[in-house]
Amino acid sequence: MSLEELYQEIIMDHYRRPRNFGRLDGGGQAVEHENPNCGDHLELFVRLEDGVIGDIRFQGRGCAISTASASLMTEAVKGKKVEDARTAMEAFLGMLRGERGTDGLGDLAALAGVRQFPLRVKCAALAWHALGELLGDGRRAGP
Repeated sequence: MSLEELYQEIIMDHYRRPRNFGRLDGGGQAVEHENPNCGDHLELFVRLEDGVIGDIRFQGRGCAISTASASLMTEAVKGKKVEDARTAMEAFLGMLRGERGTDGLGDLAALAGVRQFPLRVKCAALAWHALGELLGDGRRAGP
C-alpha cells in the first residue's frame, strides 16, 4: 500500500466513522462555522477544564475532507493543554498553506494533499478555524 493510499484510507475512515461526533452535553462552549463555497456546516463544542481541552465534539454536514479534518482534529487536541492545541492548529494550518511539512502531525498528515486544491483547503481548515475561535486566538485568517 502506498502512502497516498494509506492517506486516502485514513480520510475515508474518519469520514464514514467520525470520532467525537455529536453534541457535547453538560456545559462548555460552542461555535458554528460555515464554508459558503460548498455549504459545509460545522458546530464545534469544547469543554475546557483547568486550561485543558477536557472534551471536544462536533456535528454538522460536510464533504469527506471537512468531516475527516474535524474528526482528526478532535482526536489530536482532546486532552491537550490549550497552548498545545493552538500549536497543533498553527502547525496544521501552516501545512495547508504550504509553509511547513508534515513532521509531527501524525494522521493529520493525511490531509497534506489537499493543499494542491485551494477550494478544498477551506474544507480542511473549517473545523480548525472554529477551534481557534473557541480557544480565543482572535483570528479567522485562513489559508
